[in-house]
Amino acid sequence: MRRSVSTVILDQFHHPTQVIVGGFATAVLVGTGLLSLPLATESGESARFLDALFTATSAVCLTGLVLVDSETHWSVAGELIIMALVQAGGLGIMTMATLFAVALSGRMGLRARMLVQVETKTLQMTDLRRVVRNVLILSLGTELLLTLLLGARFMIGYGESFGRSLYLGAFHSISAFNNAGFALWPDSVVRFNTDPWICLTLAAGVIIGGLGFPVLFELRHGWRRPSRWSVLTRITLTLTVALLVIGTILLLATEGRNPRTLGPMSGADQLLNAFFGAVMPRSGGFNSIDIAAMYPSSWLAYDALMFIGGGSAGTAGGIKVTTFGLLAYVIWAELRGEPSVNVGRRRVPVQLQRQALTIALVGVGTVAASTYLLLVLNPHRLDQVLFEAISAFATVGVSTGITPQLDAASHALLAILMFVGRVGPLTLGTALALRAKTRHYELPEERLLVG
Repeated sequence: MRRSVSTVILDQFHHPTQVIVGGFATAVLVGTGLLSLPLATESGESARFLDALFTATSAVCLTGLVLVDSETHWSVAGELIIMALVQAGGLGIMTMATLFAVALSGRMGLRARMLVQVETKTLQMTDLRRVVRNVLILSLGTELLLTLLLGARFMIGYGESFGRSLYLGAFHSISAFNNAGFALWPDSVVRFNTDPWICLTLAAGVIIGGLGFPVLFELRHGWRRPSRWSVLTRITLTLTVALLVIGTILLLATEGRNPRTLGPMSGADQLLNAFFGAVMPRSGGFNSIDIAAMYPSSWLAYDALMFIGGGSAGTAGGIKVTTFGLLAYVIWAELRGEPSVNVGRRRVPVQLQRQALTIALVGVGTVAASTYLLLVLNPHRLDQVLFEAISAFATVGVSTGITPQLDAASHALLAILMFVGRVGPLTLGTALALRAKTRHYELPEERLLVG
């Protein structure tokens, strides 16, 4: 029997996550090659390999960190390549591959279903073809709506032509929904910081994309019945709202008197930009005020928001709000001496608790090690370097302005951080393991002193 190419490729791997890592790596390499072409730059000359690699990694991993100005360095063809890479990263390389397989064969095997389940974080293995289709419809539908809203504003409010308005709207809607943070202006969206139409539309795109597809699917059918929401949806929505409120208050408190950021603005504009600033560290990546001019205390608040990130199985990065929320429940249960961790009327499996702890600690360790290496390689301050490391790992893309000033080794390190942050520490670690080992016995138990 003749085997398909996809089946042959899949059989080379022992675990679906290996294929996902390979898929993202392949997308980065393809994007690097395309951005290295002369037609991708305004000058008509081939881009530096490191610039192309860094930009491709940033686009596929939905980060937005850049070494060159997107507007002046890349041609329209280069910008379209970046758009395509962002879209591919947002939908998920394996999800797109499965869509193509379904379109060609009309069938989906068990191996393909496993791939989509890992990529979309679906909780059940039933009807994954429908899940993938809904992901595509939701993504493209939301991006189309955002494109129309932004395009209308650029044309009506800023005198852009119809074609240019549509192009700007499409580029930034894709960037916003996929939490990529790429903008076609060197100051991101600072020039629009008094325009609530632009700022709130971009913020809405980032929030929707960052909630995660499982939460969006559930809200679409059951938004009127909160009592029936799953634990995932409750934790995601509760912590999302809480972090947005806390972030807004912190920025108003710390930057409200900063003469280089929110200080000169009116009360309404301060509130608008504080809210916008609270949304973007969740992995959005745009900025409406100068990040470099912010106080170090605001950078620290950004660090925390970036590291936590957004919802699971969405376009946001970080360790995810569900991981953060679950760890909070674990701590609360331990403080109360409860034998199990309960969220609402549901008990959380021990395996899930271990996964959350692993993701958080691997994230902390990765950021700490990367920050140390960046400090060794560069003369910048700890708060600046830590900010860049977390921004890369959490695939946020905001910067204090030092990223282009770093050396080549640091740029390579940041690219690796972006890749690890997008694929996920746990997924990457699982993919690197050749096989899972099952222990058929248990060792004697012994208590240790902790604390």
